[in-house]
Amino acid sequence: TRDLIRAGVLKEKPLWFDIYNAFPPLREPVFQRPRLRYGKAKAQIRDILYQEDRIRAKFYSAYGSSQKAFDLCNPNFKSTCQRFVEKYTELQKLGETDEEKLFVETGKALLAEGIILRRVGGTKTEGSHISWKPEKRDVSPQTVLEKNQPLKEVPQDQHLETPAEPSKVGGKDPTIAPVWPEERRYLQETAR
Repeated sequence: TRDLIRAGVLKEKPLWFDIYNAFPPLREPVFQRPRLRYGKAKAQIRDILYQEDRIRAKFYSAYGSSQKAFDLCNPNFKSTCQRFVEKYTELQKLGETDEEKLFVETGKALLAEGIILRRVGGTKTEGSHISWKPEKRDVSPQTVLEKNQPLKEVPQDQHLETPAEPSKVGGKDPTIAPVWPEERRYLQETAR
């Protein structure tokens, strides 16, 4: 600024010039370009969501992704989801406002055109009564099995064995399962 005044470019001194000379800053104010920061951007980029994106999300959650691959060589190819979105918006322009009803009607309209949509398992349709919560019953599986099996009648003349004298077939007791040596040692130690 001093040089501009001497050269005659500035005719009058700026208001701050005398104050700057009386109280110079500790560090010379020099303009520096801000450094480029690498990594995560500070500014939050908002997600851009269109109405079609909500329809597509609902379509994929209900029907899943198609097993048919996209034909990228054909410029006129439209995926099943894209056809669904177009039909949905077409029906919406006709005046339907309820989203659930519009979704079902779009599926029916595509079915009439020959496009079969298969729901992914677990999605509840309009007429189905599927409950994912298991029903609580007071019946245990053991009592059900006991009721279904007929009772065996024991003949009167059959000899019941006492635990003291089990019948032995081939010198071994058929009621005792074979025991591994490690199990035998464990059983002997716990019996003490």
